[in-house]
Amino acid sequence: MRTTRVLLGSLLAVLFTHQAAAQQVAPAPTTSTAPAEELAVSAEPGATPALPMFGLMMDAGLPDGMNGSLIIRPTRWLRTHVGGSYNMISSGVRAGVALLPFGSGPSLTLEGGHYFDGNANGVAKKFAGPSFKDNALLERIGYDYANAHLGIDFGSQRVTFYIHGGMSFIRATVHNVDTVVQQQAGSSGLGGSDTTVSIKQDPVIKAWTPSAKLGLIVYLW
Repeated sequence: MRTTRVLLGSLLAVLFTHQAAAQQVAPAPTTSTAPAEELAVSAEPGATPALPMFGLMMDAGLPDGMNGSLIIRPTRWLRTHVGGSYNMISSGVRAGVALLPFGSGPSLTLEGGHYFDGNANGVAKKFAGPSFKDNALLERIGYDYANAHLGIDFGSQRVTFYIHGGMSFIRATVHNVDTVVQQQAGSSGLGGSDTTVSIKQDPVIKAWTPSAKLGLIVYLW
């Protein structure tokens, strides 16, 4: 009986000694919080995706004509553009800025443009027919304009469609008035061969007129 107790005690001592050695040798488990921290940072509820800054804009209206512009959007609520124009008579340039308080929806656009002198007789003949005779007043048609438009812009990510309308100020110089006056005087028989008409300065026309346009913007990067 005594021998049995001694053997049991020795066996228990060996088991306890082996267990203690295993606990000392086994490496303590390590935990890393880096992935969890990165996930928490990337999933912040207040984070918003960055909007593309550069794009292309196309629109058409009056007095703008047809336009193609480069878009630069430095912030969500501000958009600038500059580009070229065509109105079936001549080419032109236009630049402007648009304010969008909510990034899309209501907008305020201010623009300024210029059309270089061009001959409008060809356009007038297309509308009036072949019986139309060239008019000296239409040989040099060009104008400056400025737009103040309110509108609605649909979309703010990659594609934006907009409808703008408001008022425009137009300034145009009328050329060849003296030539027309001389022709009219000669055809009516009011003046003789010695009659000459001299206009020292071309008349300038200024006017405010309603205006509107439709446009499309595609943001590239």
